[in-house]
Amino acid sequence: MGAHLQPLALRLLALTFPLVAKGFPDETLEKAAKSEGYCSRILRAQGTRREGYNEFSLRVEGDPEFYKPGNSYRVTLSAATPAYFRGFTLIALKEGREGDKEEDHAGSFQIIDEEETQFMSNCPVAVTESTPRRRTRIQVFWTAPPSGTGCVILKASIVQKRIIYFQDEGSLTKKICEQDSASEGVTDKPILDCCACGTAKYRLTFYGNWSEKTHPKDFPRRTNHWSAIIGSSHSKNYILWEYGGYASEGVKQVAELGSPVKMEEEIRQQSDEVLTVIKAKAQWPAWQPLNVRAAPSAEFSVDRHRHLMSFLTMLGPSPDWNVGLSAEDLCTKDCGWVQKVVQDLIPWDAGTDSGVTYESPNKPTVPQEKIRPLTSLDHPQSPFYDPEGGSIKLVARVVIERIARKGEQCNIVPDNIDDIVADLAPEEKEEDDTPETCIYSNWSPWSACSSSTCEKGKRMRQRMLKAQLDLSVPCPDTQDFQPCMGPGCSDEDGSTCMMSDWITWSPCSVSCGMGTRSRERYVKQFPEDGSMCKVPTEETEKCVVNEECSPSSCLVTEWGEWDECSASCGTGMKRRHRMIKMTPADGSMCKAETTEAEKCMMPECHTIPCLLSPWSEWSDCSVTCGKGMRTRQRMLKSAAELGDCNEELEQAEKCMLPECPIDCELTEWSQWSECNTSCGKGHMIRTRMIKIEPQFGGAACPETVQRAKCRVRKCLRGAGMEKRRWKEAREKRRSEQAKKNLDSEQYPVCRLKPWTAWTECSTLCGGGIQERYMLVKKRSKSTQFTSCKDKKELRACNVHPC
Repeated sequence: MGAHLQPLALRLLALTFPLVAKGFPDETLEKAAKSEGYCSRILRAQGTRREGYNEFSLRVEGDPEFYKPGNSYRVTLSAATPAYFRGFTLIALKEGREGDKEEDHAGSFQIIDEEETQFMSNCPVAVTESTPRRRTRIQVFWTAPPSGTGCVILKASIVQKRIIYFQDEGSLTKKICEQDSASEGVTDKPILDCCACGTAKYRLTFYGNWSEKTHPKDFPRRTNHWSAIIGSSHSKNYILWEYGGYASEGVKQVAELGSPVKMEEEIRQQSDEVLTVIKAKAQWPAWQPLNVRAAPSAEFSVDRHRHLMSFLTMLGPSPDWNVGLSAEDLCTKDCGWVQKVVQDLIPWDAGTDSGVTYESPNKPTVPQEKIRPLTSLDHPQSPFYDPEGGSIKLVARVVIERIARKGEQCNIVPDNIDDIVADLAPEEKEEDDTPETCIYSNWSPWSACSSSTCEKGKRMRQRMLKAQLDLSVPCPDTQDFQPCMGPGCSDEDGSTCMMSDWITWSPCSVSCGMGTRSRERYVKQFPEDGSMCKVPTEETEKCVVNEECSPSSCLVTEWGEWDECSASCGTGMKRRHRMIKMTPADGSMCKAETTEAEKCMMPECHTIPCLLSPWSEWSDCSVTCGKGMRTRQRMLKSAAELGDCNEELEQAEKCMLPECPIDCELTEWSQWSECNTSCGKGHMIRTRMIKIEPQFGGAACPETVQRAKCRVRKCLRGAGMEKRRWKEAREKRRSEQAKKNLDSEQYPVCRLKPWTAWTECSTLCGGGIQERYMLVKKRSKSTQFTSCKDKKELRACNVHPC
């Protein structure tokens, strides 16, 4: 492969070897480097270092101090604006190793974007750039090595112009150590207090990737599923589950039975430490394409006190295997809210059942063991067993994305205004401060309370804006909210039991036919007068699952919870769903309904002027490169019969696309050099310099060196002719010296210094220029000696190709 096709990092790292300065070709350098050992060419090219230089940084996502063997981590190499880099090299070494042997390298890299990154041809454990160009960021995955490896040093080199940064310490080096078995999975570092302001709303989306295709060993074909997701946003004073801890009764029931009932009860009992209970539906079967079944999701909120989130879901059937997140912190160090978290998940063992296969019989673990991640060396019969001890294939991925923020934010990084939403409930005011220019209809009656228990809810009433006499004075909202509780509940009543909401119904006691199910609630606050609570805390009802229990019947799951009503006011529809667990044994078609719908009533609708559609998607940028503008629109859905609608229907904002291409610019050609021979055939050259290098995909630079043939008089042959030639040359020199002496006598005041030494070549290869000067030693003040000037000569150098 030619030198011009090699990655830029390889070519410029080679600059640190003295062979290049002596004019040796790249092939010589290749042989020298390979002879020095495994990947030695990279590791010994230390290049330039600067203390405290932080333009470039190497970061492992989450900034962990410890790695878990076999886990994958996203590694980012970035440059701070306005810096950039053209080439890079990324390696991972065991601590204290030089890297000149294959066993010195730890873990393995995975390419994310083949257009940006590739493995180095002569050092396959290292990652480098695919094409040399300006870039500010690259990402790869790094899979941690097996247990017992110890600490690992991730090191990066950066190539910027002709400077190489390869730091042994600092922002281009990251040290990450193996987690001790005693503290495996426990939070890497203490959870800090959150300094963010307001609240943030997130959406959790769970993508199961556990299937017969990805995990073929002993895969349970008929009953594979993910249980309902259960979790919460909470404070650091409450932990749902954690590696190295013991499973609570709620965690045990999720892990072994897939039942979230007890876990939800435990969460709600921590009401002061919990902001939102996170719930999502079960998935039967465990995997289906997204165009067949949408990935389950749930929304939740966080605030300064309750800024962590945890969840879990059972991998079923299994003894007690789950996946989830524990105490994921969504608060940033700069007092803001994390924008997005993407985490790949491996299964973990709750430590309550000793089974080793998916469908092992129930075998309680006595005494109970700590929660730990499953490994590929747990038991030869395990479906995840690998005699080589590799990492377990990932079974799921969770994406947590911020969708809104409320309240005043205190972080210094500005966010898109569309990401900030106003608080729903305005502050309560004792007096009605509605402007006289706003004319409304009467308030509608209050709607029913959103809570049917003694848990606080809210109710709503509406009114219609009839006229707006002064358009410069804004009119208040047309909706009003008020806190409320269910019938028979009162804050002032000292004998009232404060009860929780009913927890979700338990699974039906049978899988076919008539059975029973139950649900529970608990006392949140006992009466202040010391009396006992007489409110029932448990309900039981009959349930029917798969009415026909014959070979021709389908086995289906229970009905899920009803979806929200399709209408925000008036009459709408709500639906609920169930899944087919098993098709008829006789091979007939399954006739069971999987979706059920019914009407639902919401508070009465009132005509509200200025009803707007949602904003459209942003238009394409007005330019194809550089800075431009983009717009979006919305429409007036209902005509404002009374008063004008002053809401804007179009918005515009600036947009920035990749920089426009800049073509290469060159200087004019230099004069042709003298012929390189004194007689016979030879060649001469001329050169030109690069004024502006091509950027952002601009036209590449053409040749900078040109050669041309030249012919001097024929070379004379024979000893007599040679002697005559030397004599002629000697006479010529004497004549020139006599002329100089004559000039010196004629113009004694114009004297020149001897020629200076030639300057260094302007380039290392590809054709450059050297210069030398003859400066005036003494200049006449008379205007008649205008020819007394400094002299300058040019010649080509380093004409060998790069």
